[in-house]
Amino acid sequence: MNPITSLVTIVLAVIGALLFVLGLKIAGIIVGIFAVLVLFSLKMADNWERFVILRAGKLSSVKGPGLFMIIPVVDAIAAVIDERIQTTQFNAEQALTRDTVPVNVDAVIFWHVHDAQSAALNITDYRLAIDRVAQTSLREMIGSSHLTELLSDRKTADEVLRKEIAEKTAEWGISVNAVEIRDVAIPVGLQDAMSRQAQAEREKEARVILGSAEAAIAQKFVEAANTYGSNAAALHLRAMNIIYETTKERGATILMPTSMVDSMSVALPAAMLAQKEIGGVAGKS
Repeated sequence: MNPITSLVTIVLAVIGALLFVLGLKIAGIIVGIFAVLVLFSLKMADNWERFVILRAGKLSSVKGPGLFMIIPVVDAIAAVIDERIQTTQFNAEQALTRDTVPVNVDAVIFWHVHDAQSAALNITDYRLAIDRVAQTSLREMIGSSHLTELLSDRKTADEVLRKEIAEKTAEWGISVNAVEIRDVAIPVGLQDAMSRQAQAEREKEARVILGSAEAAIAQKFVEAANTYGSNAAALHLRAMNIIYETTKERGATILMPTSMVDSMSVALPAAMLAQKEIGGVAGKS
């Protein structure tokens, strides 16, 4: 009983009692009867509630929100429907995927009643029906999907599951807002195998990258060798730089080949250049 109906009933009952005490018995009885009628006929629905009213067993109307009146005895409230968004958790245990992998899947569905009349008259218990439909739809979706799809593309799986459940519950006046798969549990042995597979794939990618890097470095070495071979001064500067890099460490004894020391001589690149020029002149003659 809502507080407004209780208050009106109490006020009318008090007025009727006072009239009866004051000697106005007929008026007191009438007010008392009216109080009883208000008690059984005045109803109130909250903003999210809808009352489905049957009159003599037939659908009369859907009331709410606010205050409304029904005819006692003749009218009956068949159902009080909550139209707020509801959540239902469901799962599928040991369901086989398309590639015959047993998985345990937990999911949650967000739904609401958009047609109170259909929810009250077309299904006995729409809450229980949603739970059953969600479970069967989840198993059907798992059976038509590969394990990799469930693990890597959950958004697509969520949308497919939402559409399947929405199609089955539309005639009950229920709209499915969203479905979210919370967890996909696979056997421990398969987890180890997938971990090893992922590790092998990462190692393969690392080796490919390393090979590409070595090929690029080798190409740069070839380009540098061509530059040094055609430019004696560049080779001389490079030799000096190598000697400088090796002698930066203090307190260390470094042994260098005499050829490297000879490369420090300015006469060497000059001689190489002169020899190259002589060779060029001989070729022209």
